[in-house]
Amino acid sequence: MEVAEFVLLGLSSSWELRYFFFVLFNFLYMAIVLGNLLIVITVISEPALHTPMYIMLSNLSVLDVFLATYATPKMIHDFLHEPKIISFEGCMAQIFLLHVFAGGEMVLLVAMAYDRYVAICKPLHYATIMNLCRCTGLVVGSWVIGVMHSLSQLAFTINLPFCGPNIVDSYYCDLTLVIKLACTDTYVPEVLMLLDSGLMGVTSFFLLLISYMVILVTVRGHSSVSMAKARSTLTAHITVVILFFGPCIFIYSWPFSNFPVDKVLSVFSTVFTPILNPIIYTLRNKEVKSAMHKLKTRYISSRLLFQLSLTRLNLLN
Repeated sequence: MEVAEFVLLGLSSSWELRYFFFVLFNFLYMAIVLGNLLIVITVISEPALHTPMYIMLSNLSVLDVFLATYATPKMIHDFLHEPKIISFEGCMAQIFLLHVFAGGEMVLLVAMAYDRYVAICKPLHYATIMNLCRCTGLVVGSWVIGVMHSLSQLAFTINLPFCGPNIVDSYYCDLTLVIKLACTDTYVPEVLMLLDSGLMGVTSFFLLLISYMVILVTVRGHSSVSMAKARSTLTAHITVVILFFGPCIFIYSWPFSNFPVDKVLSVFSTVFTPILNPIIYTLRNKEVKSAMHKLKTRYISSRLLFQLSLTRLNLLN
């Protein structure tokens, strides 16, 4: 008999902790959505931010919203419900979406590093190299590679026979845990999955490290102002890279062994990293903060004009 649904064990069996987590993750999820959407709206509404760096930043925010959404609402719902059930199709959808958004974000982070390399190391040629066409190609390419990566992962998982057990020791369908539940020898799928995810993750990580090292070596002989600006920019990028790749590297170092800390790192990747990205990029960026202030001013002005118009209509009536 084939498995039609999976049972998720979640983060905790304690009802006290589950009530606490329900409130906490509701707050964090709303903060993720509102914070990242604010960045997207700010970039769209401010012409001065219509540059490759901020276009990529807004796409990073979109990916972060999706990365938090593929599993977090389900996790929040399950805190107050038993049993925590997910259909086979829903499980496969979670696996697909996770690898689309995570893979896309990896590639986008590499594209953002390339953009900073050109801006810092070849400033006179930046407008020519990072034109709108290339920027669009890099952004679209990150999504396409994410989808292709995810499809390759799903191709050797969806056709595996699942006849029980059907218990997943996580709050979402983690590919490494789901594969182990198949009623067949999973050595080959496990190796293929490890090679696929590992190759993409390691390649992206080393490309990022190389680009940052080249930037630092290039600006080392420049003025102290240029060096300080480069360090400030790279600090934000390196922080995001460590937050994003750190948990992934740890989890996939022992991909088919389940440690208690894996759940913590998974939550960090899907909840805390998406909320930290907008904080890191906005608090360290004067242009974004200035654009947000303008957006706030325009919003307040439009509300005042609307209220004034309503008052005049009431007086006329």
